[in-house]
Order: sequence, then structure tokens, then C-alpha cells
Amino acid sequence: MSEENIKVRVTNLTKKFGDLLVLDDISFDVKQGEFLCIVGPTGCGKTTFLNSLTKLYDLTAGEILINGEPVDLKKHNIAYILQEYSAFPWLTVEENIKYGLKIKKFSAEEIQKRADEVIEMVGLKDYLSYYPDQLSASMLQRVVIARAFAVQPELLLMDEPYGQLDVSLRFKLEDELIRLWKKTGTTVIFITHNIEEAVYLSERILVLTNKPTKIKKEINNPLPRPRDVTAEDFVAIRNHVTDLIKWW
Repeated sequence: MSEENIKVRVTNLTKKFGDLLVLDDISFDVKQGEFLCIVGPTGCGKTTFLNSLTKLYDLTAGEILINGEPVDLKKHNIAYILQEYSAFPWLTVEENIKYGLKIKKFSAEEIQKRADEVIEMVGLKDYLSYYPDQLSASMLQRVVIARAFAVQPELLLMDEPYGQLDVSLRFKLEDELIRLWKKTGTTVIFITHNIEEAVYLSERILVLTNKPTKIKKEINNPLPRPRDVTAEDFVAIRNHVTDLIKWW
């Protein structure tokens, strides 16, 4: 991976909470425009890593660089999508989608232009005046995804965003995400404990160990898209990752 192509560089990342060592000397790179999935046992520190990257947690040791510089949320355009539905209940669909753009003080014209683009992309045109409590789980996540892509993040962090959805909804939203990712070229780090989801979405998978967490293996995923979860090559990668983890 050439130096100029690296979006995120994680070097010797270590995080302790008191005497509890959670992340143990982790190092890896994420290239510009890559879709990276991180899988591992529940409680192994996947979310701790994302919270360290967004500076919610201070590092015990090591560093995280974006574009060769220490993470700076005032400089680096990062969006973070959580598992919990994070649409603001007091705002309409349209107001939720425009929220990040307003915070970043874009012009009214640019806000409307970007909002219209993502609203069209995720199929929310008929729901702009709805409030979150009037929407299904699938629609709520579409709102959050649209809000994230509206700010055109250079880095999108996703922490098990589809964990609470049933299989059919999950696949639909995963396809939507892939379409948006291809269109925008955003770099994505996607945390999941669902191995099939990781194989379906990723270009590369990092498999983590139990705590204290290290990277057990890095797996490239060259499968062509759209991906067939029943295909022999897909099943082979899924089984390989499963064998590496086996936390159940």
C-alpha cells in the first residue's frame, strides 16, 4: 500500500481502562476509498477502537493518523453511525438529513442540493415531513445513513448499524450502503459480529482476538459484486473467518 494512498494509519494502538488491557498494540492501515470490516468476539474492543479513533477515548499508547496527521475532528470530516437509532426525534426526516450540513455551516443552497441528492439515493422523497416515531426500523437507518453521506465524509465509521434488523431488511440496507459507497468513494470502517455481513460488504476483513485484543488475521476479499451468499467462494471465506473466531 503506497504511502499517499493511506487514509487511516493505526500504529501500536493500546487502550487500558485502569488495569484492564482492552486493545493490545494494534497496527494496521486503511487505504483511501476502502471498505474495511472488523469482526471479533462480543466485548473484544471493536467499539473501543472506534471511540479511540473519534477521540471519545484517549489512547493509552500508540497513535491514529488520518491523511498522515493526528486525528482532528475540526479538520477531518468523519461521520459515525451507531447500532442504536440516532435520528433526532424532534426533527423531521428532512431536518435530520440537513442537520450535519447546518452544523458545518454550509450555505442554504448547498444544504438543499446535498440533501436532495441523498434523499433521492435512499428513497426517502415521500417521507420528508415524517418524524422518526412514524418510521420503520429500516427507514430510520436510511435517515441516519443519508445524514452521514450528506456531509460527504472522508471517513465513515459504522458500529453494527444493522444489528437490530431482520435479515431481509439488513440485506436491502447493505446493498444501499454499497451503492452509496461506490458513488461517493468514502472510506468505510464497518464493525460487525455478523460474519456473513462482513463477507458481503468488505474488500478486506480484520479478525480480532478476545481481550486483550490483537489482530488475529487480515483477509482480503476479492469477490465480485453483487455477491451471492450461497456461492462456493463466498461460503469458503465465511467459513474461514468463522474458524478463525469460534467464540461461541
